[in-house]
Amino acid sequence: MRIGILNVELFLHETHSLKQKRFVIQQLKDKLRKRFNISIIEADYQDKWQRSVIAMACISGDTRIINSTFDKITDFIDENKSGFEILNDEFEIM
Repeated sequence: MRIGILNVELFLHETHSLKQKRFVIQQLKDKLRKRFNISIIEADYQDKWQRSVIAMACISGDTRIINSTFDKITDFIDENKSGFEILNDEFEIM
């Protein structure tokens, strides 16, 4: 059994308050959770209104499935970005 963790750092250039940021991040988390059946949280910068790090976990017996899922997730985020851009993404498999 393998566990993969993907961290995606975002810059939210259209948000002007924590309330707007939370709304944008919650929408993104809901879409990702529904589409990919993953666990997801906002992992860092909760007190900053233009930055966020979302962390996702995926469990599988096959490393290739985790890699494929994370590739699809980053592509999905990149294609569906609305008001934000990806600054960095990194993942590890344990």
